[in-house]
Amino acid sequence: MEREAKIPDSSDMGMGRREGQQKQEDIWIASAELAQSPGHPFYQRLNDLLDGAMFDEFAEGLCGKFYAPRMGRPSLAPGIYFRSLLVGYFEGIDSERGIAWRLADSLALRQFVRIGLTEQTPDHSTISRTRRLIDVETHRAVFSWALELLADRGFIQGKRVGIDATTLEASAAMRSIVRRDTGESYEEFLTRLAKASGIKTPTREQLARLDRRRKKRTSNKEWKSPTDADARVTKMKDGRTHLAHKAEHAVDLDTGAVVAMTLQEADKGDTATLDVTLQEAGETVADLAVREAELHPEARAKVNIKGIEEMVADKGYHSGAALERVKRNLVRTYIPERQQKGRRNWEGKAAEQQAVYANRRRVQGIYGKSLLRRRGELVERSFAHCYDTGGMRLTHLRKHDNILKRLLIHVAGFNLSLTFRKMLGAAPRGSGTTSAEGRFLPSCDRSGTGMTLQGPANARFSIHADKQRRNRRNRSGQDATGESLLTPRAAKGTPAQAPDFELAKQTRESFRFFDQNQDEKPPDLGLLGDSSGLQRPFSGLQRHYAPWGTSRLRCWYKFTSAKAAQSH
Repeated sequence: MEREAKIPDSSDMGMGRREGQQKQEDIWIASAELAQSPGHPFYQRLNDLLDGAMFDEFAEGLCGKFYAPRMGRPSLAPGIYFRSLLVGYFEGIDSERGIAWRLADSLALRQFVRIGLTEQTPDHSTISRTRRLIDVETHRAVFSWALELLADRGFIQGKRVGIDATTLEASAAMRSIVRRDTGESYEEFLTRLAKASGIKTPTREQLARLDRRRKKRTSNKEWKSPTDADARVTKMKDGRTHLAHKAEHAVDLDTGAVVAMTLQEADKGDTATLDVTLQEAGETVADLAVREAELHPEARAKVNIKGIEEMVADKGYHSGAALERVKRNLVRTYIPERQQKGRRNWEGKAAEQQAVYANRRRVQGIYGKSLLRRRGELVERSFAHCYDTGGMRLTHLRKHDNILKRLLIHVAGFNLSLTFRKMLGAAPRGSGTTSAEGRFLPSCDRSGTGMTLQGPANARFSIHADKQRRNRRNRSGQDATGESLLTPRAAKGTPAQAPDFELAKQTRESFRFFDQNQDEKPPDLGLLGDSSGLQRPFSGLQRHYAPWGTSRLRCWYKFTSAKAAQSH
């Protein structure tokens, strides 16, 4: 019986073969036929932010002095160069070769840096040459421009800063270190010691045994890297000994923005590098306050016009001399002490003794402990974003000038990302809020002059601060600093906008009412209309804000209820 022929189905399709599709490329291609990218939403919003602030015009005005006015081939535009470095932060790329490859590979990043499909993306050598051409001060000016952008949006207050440092692995190997006096390598130095001890032809095992007997084998006073003179031998966070650099951040504890960043030798102690970072942070905050007073003389000051008033750090920054120096700058310190054996000798050190004892009293208070928790959250977050996920824990550049250029733009990208909290909003899980402004929980400003929109940690922070300030209040109705509790913040040389005193009084009274009557019911919410869902606030809030505790939730609930009733 003959086999029946298979009837082809209408859905069958022939397989395409590579050989039949090979053809010569067209010489002319229509622009409509080129591949198009819808673009990345994040980079589109970032470009809108930069274009709205006229970033390209600002960058070209800064970098114009480094180029010839008329002659010469057009170089890489400054706006493209700085955007390329920002891509290194947002994409977590540590090397300039990786940035160049990513720009050439992604259509979305081409659209972000404004490079057409018919144009070549910059090579890594072009990015490196542009970096060497533009000096450090210009990169620092771009970093300051990003801070001004944050200050205009209320993300810089500058009253409380936290300072901490971390190590960055240098682009240099321990095997290549040489002596500072003779220029010998490490192996040549050990061979000379072995021959001096009687071993004519030492083996590697004998050299290693001899090296283990020595003390302080790799002192920075005796050894250096021939390729990177600024790198220092130090112990990394994971316990390894490596050539490294030290990056130090000064972070605004009210907003999380990095107001200053310095790069120093890794063998310097924290107490030795503190002054440089604190001074740079103080100058930055002062410049932002003066700029705000000049641009908006009638508005309420967003940046603290008194500059930095409080500084928080870890135990590594504690010493009597360092506390005394900071105290002379009229800055209050909150630095925990190291545990010491016995009693300290304060003979001839009266000023240091007063600074240490005052710092000890502040750290042991409720407000001081809340500041230390705040420092651990925000400062470490900047390190994690900039160096761990940001990819700069290992530096591929050498010398402090080159590394600092890259780090300044890297940290500027971290600061720019904070503006998207204002643009896009950031709500805690399950809060149910929809508007960008309503996604930040309200808390009382420590100055007692009104309301600020901050996160849950800030609300907890402000409740502790307000409670401790009430405990220190004297009979005359003034704070411990001598200022009235309702004194508004005055702008530089101009009267400040009058705050809502009634709201500030109501805020304090709600907290005082809670302290005295913890078992009382919350205020009536009948004026709010449909208050059926608000009468049982703790069922949902306790799940999402468990660290607050029931008492703080009740206080926050009374406060927001009173405000909602007043606005209604």
